[in-house]
Amino acid sequence: MMDAILSSPFFGLGLCLMTYLLGKWIQKKTGWLLANPLLISVALCIAVLVLLDIPYEKFARGADVINWMLAPVTALLALGIYNQRRILKEYFVPVLLGCLAGSATSIFSVLALCRAFGVDRAVTAAILPKSCTTPIAVSIAESHGGLAAIAAACVMIAGVTGALCAPLFAKWLGIHDPVAQGLATGACSHALGTTKAREMGEIQGAMSSIAIGVCGLISVVLSLFISI
Repeated sequence: MMDAILSSPFFGLGLCLMTYLLGKWIQKKTGWLLANPLLISVALCIAVLVLLDIPYEKFARGADVINWMLAPVTALLALGIYNQRRILKEYFVPVLLGCLAGSATSIFSVLALCRAFGVDRAVTAAILPKSCTTPIAVSIAESHGGLAAIAAACVMIAGVTGALCAPLFAKWLGIHDPVAQGLATGACSHALGTTKAREMGEIQGAMSSIAIGVCGLISVVLSLFISI
């Protein structure tokens, strides 16, 4: 019975969904800063696999269904930008310059640090697009010979960090402009950061949503001229 369950592609998919919903419930009940649903889901999935000694390959059969959805999600970023076209038109220059500065800083700072510490080429390529949304980050990483799993993990870490710390950084650095707050959050921590930006305000959420798509496009273009 257990083997049949583990062999089913629905095992990995079901485990991901159940742990994420549990994470959402914990976040709602506790209101803790660190109670991020994605972070809780990852920790619980790892715990289940380790405690029950379940091979990762069996989990991945169902979890890969989620990876298959990444391509359509990438296309939907264009729809998000279109829906925010009024705000994008109004703040076109700040958006373009802010996203360019954010993407360039993220990519070239990672590249400089990895070279300074002698990090392996494949790992460097995986870390490079950490501030992009997962579908774009994985594509950039793989195009440079990077490991998709490491790329996805780095994206998650960047997203969780932004979701937890964006309001604090804005306060400490004295950034009160909602446009700047939203752009910075979306440029650094993609979709997870955008969830927090929406809590900060309507403008912050809209600008962060725009930054996800614009920074993704800029990062793809910049990656074409980078030699790792």
